[in-house]
Formats: sequence, C-alpha cells, structure tokens
Amino acid sequence: MDWAAQCAAVIPCLNEAAAIETLLREVRRHLPAVIVVDDGSGDATAALAVRAGAEVLRHERRRGKGAALQTGLRRACERGFAWAVILDGDTQHWPGDIPAFLRCAERTGAPLIIGNRMDDAGQMPWLRRQVNRWMSCRLSRAAGCPLPDSQCGFRLIQLRRWTRLELKTRHFEIESELLMAFLAAGHAVEFVPIRVIYKTEQSKIHPLSDTWRWFRWLWTRRNLVPPAREGQAPAESQRSEIRGQKTVG
Repeated sequence: MDWAAQCAAVIPCLNEAAAIETLLREVRRHLPAVIVVDDGSGDATAALAVRAGAEVLRHERRRGKGAALQTGLRRACERGFAWAVILDGDTQHWPGDIPAFLRCAERTGAPLIIGNRMDDAGQMPWLRRQVNRWMSCRLSRAAGCPLPDSQCGFRLIQLRRWTRLELKTRHFEIESELLMAFLAAGHAVEFVPIRVIYKTEQSKIHPLSDTWRWFRWLWTRRNLVPPAREGQAPAESQRSEIRGQKTVG
C-alpha cells in the first residue's frame, strides 16, 4: 500500500507549542499529510503547526480530546484518506514507531492497531501504570479477550470502519469507547510494541472528572461486547510477538 497517499496523521492538541514543531518534523518523515486539531489552546500551537506543514483545524473553545479526535478523523475522510494514525501532541508517542503500525496492518488486515507500552511498563509513572492496568483488566473482562494496553492513544485506524461506529464520548474515555466499539462491530484489533516516553510534561487528564466520566461510560456501556466472542482476541502470532519483543525505551 502507498501509505503516504492513503494515510494521514491526526494529532489532537491542547497547549503544545513547546513540542509541536519537533513532533511534526518527525511525523512527516513517515506520513507527509498531518492534520492537527487545536482544541482551544491559549498558546501558539496552531501557528507553529501551520509553520511546520500541518493542516490545522481549530476549536475556539476546549471541547475535549474525544471531540478533537472526531474532528480530525472526519477531516481525514473528507480529504479521501483510507487510514489515519492518531498520536498525542506532547511527544509522548515516538513517530519512529509509525512503520510498525503500518507493517502490522499489512500483515494482519486488522482495521484497528493500538500501541502497547506494557512490555516496558516500568518506564511509565507508577500511578499511570497502575490505572492503565486496572482499566485494561476491566475492559478485557468485558470484551472476553486480552487487551494489554487499552488506554494507549497511539493508534492506526481504517477510516471506512470508523465511519460506521456511533461514538459519543468527548473526553479521554474516547480511547476505551473506540476500542470496544471496534470489537463490538466484530473487527479484529491488534497491538504492537511501542517506545515508552515520559518526560516532565503535565498530563491533561483531570484525575477526578475524567475518572468519573470513564466510570460513567463503563457503566452505560457495560454490555457493549458479549464475553468470549470468538475471533475477537488479537491473533496468537501477534500476542507472541508482543510477549517476545522487547520495547525500545
């Protein structure tokens, strides 16, 4: 597949002026088309992203990561792209991992590929690691298959499948909703090991309000995927790769 022509990078951003130009330079080494959604930033994120070669869509007020992601994916569809790579704007996701997502899609045909940080989870802040494991465990039980890193926002999505989903969340619970919606629709989901990068950046997640939203979403969607649906677990070959390949970091 001609990924440069068929796949865009979609990056939701909030106040990422310090990192956005460096990130875009690296992303465009792999995918020249980049769509940045500035979710009401109060800094120069939008102007710097334009200078770095991205198309920038701007929310005049903050709507949430989920809303920004939906805006970016819709724009990728309008521009005729078949796929989109999603990554955060704070350089937590290493663009050098993008080819691993593309290779996985070519090898497996899965319409949703998610980054897996858990081979090198010790590099994650302790609280984030524990919360991620707990949420992934709960979603794995709901889905009836192992989901090693359900909260990772570094993803490759086939847009044709995404357009058929009814997604309602507007904040950080979008990662969980999107994953479970793909599974509920009967689509394969694969995980690829990625580099674990945490610096001194402050998380945009609000512990109380975002945790409450996640619990509310889980409660209202608790029967979204029947347990133990055949064929929903990642392929055995991919699980072996995840277990056997050490994440660089």
